[in-house]
Amino acid sequence: MQAIYRHHPRFRDLKFPVWYGKEPGDVYPASIEGGDVLVLSRDTVVIGLGERTAPAAVEIIARRLFAVGDVERVIVVHLRQKRSVMHLDTVFTMVDVDKFNVFPGLLEGVNVHTMTPSSKGGIDVVQEDGLEAALRQALGRDDLTMIPTGGDAIGRLREQWDDGNNTLALEPGVVVAYERNQETNRRLRDSGVEVLELAASELCRGRGGSRCMTQPLVRDPL
Repeated sequence: MQAIYRHHPRFRDLKFPVWYGKEPGDVYPASIEGGDVLVLSRDTVVIGLGERTAPAAVEIIARRLFAVGDVERVIVVHLRQKRSVMHLDTVFTMVDVDKFNVFPGLLEGVNVHTMTPSSKGGIDVVQEDGLEAALRQALGRDDLTMIPTGGDAIGRLREQWDDGNNTLALEPGVVVAYERNQETNRRLRDSGVEVLELAASELCRGRGGSRCMTQPLVRDPL
């Protein structure tokens, strides 16, 4: 990945920031993966702390983001250390400015902390009353809609395993999702989200959805 961005003619002359991976200390066990990172808004980033992302890496990135000044808040979601919850985006994605596709288990009994820059150049950490409360505070709105993974108790587990929550937002209210997760897709549509179904269900055997398989290079500001 580093070789591509440093030497490929499409990228080598571009002046873009590298938040992690450039410094000698940016190595395992201080690891982080893109599936654990969600840009919530212009000033807030959500990071999943789980099987693939370590606390040290979260702190490193938070300090660098705060030093630049654009990002004012990093919400850290403590995930279960299980393969079924490999990344944050296997249980939680943003599908509109006020809507989220979420596995119900993430809304209860999960530790959530918010990191903000302190006046002395350090980091202040506050424990939140759950993920939904942290999102409302960060976005400054009380009208958030949590769209749960579809089906009964068994169906929810099946569609979550099949990356029913791993939706890629092309724009607010328009997402790409696996066609096999019919109940989750129906719930998204019932909530006013346009779902473009992807006929690639075998790919989820390797634990990856439409968001996992995409690397945005340019995103136009809203």
